[in-house]
Amino acid sequence: MANVLDLRRRIRSVKNTRQITKAMKMISAAKLRKAQERAMASRPYAQMMVSVIQSLMRRMDAYDPSTGELRHPMLVPREEKNVVVVVVSGDKGFAGGFNTNITKAAFHFLDERGEKNIDLEPIGRKSRDLFRKRYPAARMEDESANARFDRLAANNPEMTNAMDVPGPEAEETFRKRGERTSPIEVTGDHPGILGNLHFSAASEIGNDVVERYIAGEIDSAYVIYNEFKSVIAQRVVLQRILPVIAPGKDGPAGLMEIPAEERTKAGQAALSSGLSTEEADTTEMDEEAKKFGTADVDYIYEQPPAEMLASLLPRYVATELYHAMIESVAAEHAARMTAMDSASKNASDMIDTLTLNMNRVRQAAITNEIIEIVSGAAAV
Repeated sequence: MANVLDLRRRIRSVKNTRQITKAMKMISAAKLRKAQERAMASRPYAQMMVSVIQSLMRRMDAYDPSTGELRHPMLVPREEKNVVVVVVSGDKGFAGGFNTNITKAAFHFLDERGEKNIDLEPIGRKSRDLFRKRYPAARMEDESANARFDRLAANNPEMTNAMDVPGPEAEETFRKRGERTSPIEVTGDHPGILGNLHFSAASEIGNDVVERYIAGEIDSAYVIYNEFKSVIAQRVVLQRILPVIAPGKDGPAGLMEIPAEERTKAGQAALSSGLSTEEADTTEMDEEAKKFGTADVDYIYEQPPAEMLASLLPRYVATELYHAMIESVAAEHAARMTAMDSASKNASDMIDTLTLNMNRVRQAAITNEIIEIVSGAAAV
């Protein structure tokens, strides 16, 4: 049995740990408020983007009358042989099962796709480190601006100007996907962008995915992330972002829900931090945004609808990725706040147990001393 000194040291150590977990909970709660406000503020923009694209698609002839094919390559569905999966996880741990649930969903997606060639684009250090251990990194090759221009123009000459693809006179050098060595490879490395998230980071990733789709390197693109509705309502979802078949209707499909026990813990942590557990009501804003796309109004556009659609579709993909990252950041802070609240409670329970044991050991020592004194006195 441990002595009183050892138990006091353990109690002191657990108390220090509890102070750290309480501080981490307060930090996560503060960051969650900002992330939640940011996520709520981005939803009307994303919904209006969908409404504008829906309106343009109804006001333009999507099919070429001479060939009968879709005018825009991002609208053309193809047989899935080469797939890109953007997996949005966290950069840090201490968030309960947040990162584990994301990677489980990604592995489930990989198992379902069977023999297809899949490129993984992990966002966040946790998923990047795990995928790098299991799958090889893709070979990347340098590509001149002239070769890049020709490669994209070969598939659709009209797309180059709309996407501001550098012309032959540009002297920049780009990275191109090299020869494949494994069916599943890790093609991207984007750690640290979630800590200070900007739309430019999501736009860079989105433009790369769009260019690869237009060039015919990939046949579809998906994003796996944790959708945040409230502190107690979250789920891991899978959303297809390319090809753009039905904007607004091809929504995320749930892969994994948070267990009831975890929701209860999250609710308790939110109440103790002064956060609301109610889901934000954006119905009015969503309905207002939908009116733009569904109203029978003949809008006058400064540019042809086809040209505007060619410019907006890449931005739509970047917006969907940015929205997924924002949702994931809010969900990560909620998961970390819940985990640190549970850790603080467990530390308090451990302190109570250790204190009780220490008192018992101390009482036993005092009793032994009294017995020795009484025994000695009786012997005299």
